[in-house]
Amino acid sequence: MKRELFCKILNSEMQLATGCTEPAAVALCAAYASEQLETEVAEVHVLASVNIIKNAMSAGIPGISNTGINYAAALGAIGGMVERQLQVIDSTSEKEREKAVKLVKDGHVHMGMKNTEEKLYIEVEVRSADGHQAKAIIATAHTNLVYLEKDGVCLLKKQQLTGTEKISPDLVEHTLSVESIYRFVNELDRQTDDLHMVELAIAVNKRIAEEGTQKPFGLTIGHHIMNARSEGTMGSDVVTAAMERTASGIDARMGGAGVPVVTNSGSGNQGITATIPVLTAAEAFGIDDDRLFRAVTLSHLMAIYIHCRFGLLSALCGATIAGTGASCGIVYLLGGGPKEIGYAINNMMGCMTGMLCDGAKADCAMKVSACVNMAFLSAFMAIKGTCVSSDDGIVEEDPAHTIRNFVRLGNDGSPVMDNIILDIMFSKRTGKTLE
Repeated sequence: MKRELFCKILNSEMQLATGCTEPAAVALCAAYASEQLETEVAEVHVLASVNIIKNAMSAGIPGISNTGINYAAALGAIGGMVERQLQVIDSTSEKEREKAVKLVKDGHVHMGMKNTEEKLYIEVEVRSADGHQAKAIIATAHTNLVYLEKDGVCLLKKQQLTGTEKISPDLVEHTLSVESIYRFVNELDRQTDDLHMVELAIAVNKRIAEEGTQKPFGLTIGHHIMNARSEGTMGSDVVTAAMERTASGIDARMGGAGVPVVTNSGSGNQGITATIPVLTAAEAFGIDDDRLFRAVTLSHLMAIYIHCRFGLLSALCGATIAGTGASCGIVYLLGGGPKEIGYAINNMMGCMTGMLCDGAKADCAMKVSACVNMAFLSAFMAIKGTCVSSDDGIVEEDPAHTIRNFVRLGNDGSPVMDNIILDIMFSKRTGKTLE
């Protein structure tokens, strides 16, 4: 087992991002395009895949009160800094934000759906008042620029992934397993192994949870749980504490808080979910910092392991995957080994499979709360030797086979389900269907 490969996987699949990653990717694509123009952008056209539109349609944009793809594209085109990647709009000025909002409200930003099998596809074309044009395309990964042109002349065209190409899904699948992850986590050396993204995840994701606790964002799910705990209508225990903190982080992120997160497999919500429940459990159980670090590492690796075959975007809610990672991390904190971790996976997948993703939005905090609750129950059951029967539903005795069944549901069932979900979302806003 090569420890450096595990580190490489972690550092590839965990990234800093501000705001929801799909709008951030749209803003980044727009920034790449507008960077080619010498004068200010006057018009923006966005084409995106079904999954991008679904996930970006209702998500908050850091720095402004507006939501959705058009505002993300406008802000990226007006003031985005490509070198900041998924933090592309972090440094926009008030004047740039005002210009971006005006560009949208004046009808100069247009969005359409791209007919493509690629789940993650963003194409942004920008035009200046003096007649110049530029286009950028991001595909397969949130920061993967594959095409760039100016005034019809191709400047960049790539067929393969850059940056993440060395960490392909096949490589992840053949490297990671319950046993290999457990072995790596036990053997890792924090002094010599490059695990800076795990260190960052603990600090940064804790910070956004605090932001959501201190200020009202979105549906304020974290605040509702906090109030219920203080009123005695919900228990004051480690489970509800973890639900409160994790939901608060999601509240802040979906509400457009200008606070970064460390993502997991391209999702900030999943990065928070894979981190905060494990952190909260460690604090409640009085577990030392070293074991906490190993447990968070295990949580993120388990989520990446499942995601590598599942894909970045799906009709199934990814919080189920991150919650499964968190459950495995909690099992590790409690002294469980590969057998108990496998039980936790089966328990989570036996219970939470089927939760739909109908876009990134405020009520993601509710879904995450449910996943956190079940993550603890699944872990507690696993430690006591209780596991959902392999005779039941999609669960098999081998957790790898259970994951395979979960992935089949997500991959084979998503195309039809995604179109139905987006059609419903579209018709609510326009009164028309996509057909």
